[in-house]
Amino acid sequence: MRRRLRPRLGALIAAVAATAAVLVPTTASSASAPPGDPRAVRHGLHSAPKTPVMDGKRLLQARTRLALGDPTLRDEVTSLTAQADAWLGKGPWTVTDKPIPAASGDIHDYLSQAPYFWATQPRTPENPKGCPYEERDGQRNPEAEIGTDRVDAGNVLKSVPLLTLAWYYTGKKEYAEHASRILRTWFVDPATRMNPHLNYAQGIPCKNEGRSIGIIDFAQYYTGNLDAMAILDTGAPGWTKSDRAGMRAWNEAYLDWLVNSEFGKKESAATNNHGTYAAMQIAGLAVATGDRELARETVREQGAKLIDFQITADGGQPRELARTRSWHYSNYNLAAFCRLAAIGKQVGVNLWSHQGPQGQSLFDAIGYLLPTATGEATWPHPELEFYRYAASDMVHAAADAGDRAAKAALPKLQAPPGGDLWELRPAAQHAV
Repeated sequence: MRRRLRPRLGALIAAVAATAAVLVPTTASSASAPPGDPRAVRHGLHSAPKTPVMDGKRLLQARTRLALGDPTLRDEVTSLTAQADAWLGKGPWTVTDKPIPAASGDIHDYLSQAPYFWATQPRTPENPKGCPYEERDGQRNPEAEIGTDRVDAGNVLKSVPLLTLAWYYTGKKEYAEHASRILRTWFVDPATRMNPHLNYAQGIPCKNEGRSIGIIDFAQYYTGNLDAMAILDTGAPGWTKSDRAGMRAWNEAYLDWLVNSEFGKKESAATNNHGTYAAMQIAGLAVATGDRELARETVREQGAKLIDFQITADGGQPRELARTRSWHYSNYNLAAFCRLAAIGKQVGVNLWSHQGPQGQSLFDAIGYLLPTATGEATWPHPELEFYRYAASDMVHAAADAGDRAAKAALPKLQAPPGGDLWELRPAAQHAV
C-alpha cells in the first residue's frame, strides 16, 4: 500500500471548501419530497447516491420500485422506519461527555477500554483498579462500557445509516435532520467534535492507554456512515454545505491517520479480522474522499493477501475458528470481506474472483457457513452465543455475486431482528 503524504492544513481546508462549493442547493420542500414526487425529480433527488460501499444505482432502483408500489419493499420500509423511529428521540451524542479525558488530557480524543479484559485482584485503596487485567476471550466486561466513549460512538454509528435510509425511502425530513444533527455534533462542531484518530481506543487498565486493535471500534459501522453521508448529499434537509465540508475534512484526516500512524500500520498488518476491517475502512474512506487509486490498491493487494492468509482450501477461517465465539467471528470477518468486495466493485476490482494458492476464495468461506446458516447442520466449533441469522447478509452478498449455492440458500435463512433489509441496503452487515 502506498503512503499518503500528510496534507497541509491550509491546503486541506481549501480543497474542502472547493468541494463544498459545488454542492447543489436544495430547499426544504424539494429535499423532503417523497419517492416519485415531481419536485424530487426537478431537484435531482432521483440521481443515484455516490455511496462508497452500497451500489447507489441499486438504492435508486429500490426507491423507484417503492414509488411504484412494490409490496415486498413496502414491508421492508416498515421494518426500516420502525428501527429509525427508535432513534428519533435519542442523541445527539458527543465525545466530550465522558467524565475523564483520555491520557492526552484532550476531552475531544476518543477513549475506550479493551472489552475482553478483566481485573484479577480485589480492588483496594492501593490497587483501585484490581490490576493486573487478564483476557477472557468472548466475555465482555461491562466495566468497559462505563466512563468511555464506546457506547455513545456506537449509538452514532448505528443510528445515522438507519435514519438516512429512512429519509431516502420515505422523504420524511425529520429522519435526515436528526441524522445530520448527530453527525454534526460528533464530528464537525468545534465544541463537541471528536479528533480524527483512535490513539486511545481499547486500552488495558494499568498496562497501556490505547492499542492499534482499538481501530476496530469503528469497524463496519463507519463505512456505513460514509454511505449515509453520500445519501445525505443527494439533497437532504438539515445537511448543509458546512456539514459536508466538515465531514470531508474529518474523513481526510482520519484516512491519513489510518494509513500513516504506527497504530494504523500495525492494524493493517494484522492477519485476522482486524486486518480485514482496517483494509475495509481505508478503501471506503479512499473512495469517499476521491482517492480511487488508493481504494483500488487496497482491495487488489491487501484484500487478496488477506484471503490468502485467512481462508483455507475448505473455506474455514482458522484464526476466527480458534475463538470462543467462532461462528460470530467467522461471520464478522466475512462481513468486512464482503464490504471490501463491494468497494472493489466501485473501483473496478473483482475480489470475488480472487483465488489463493490453495484455490481458496470468498465463495468458499461463505460456503463453509451455509449448512449452519440454513439450519441444516449444527456449528461444529466453539460458540458462546449462537445466532443463526448472523450469516444472513453474507449469504445475500455471495448470491448477488453469482454463487448458486448461496442463491439456493436464501429462502432457508433466518432473518435478523428487525427483518431482512437487504433490498433496501444491499451491503453486508454483521447483525450481532
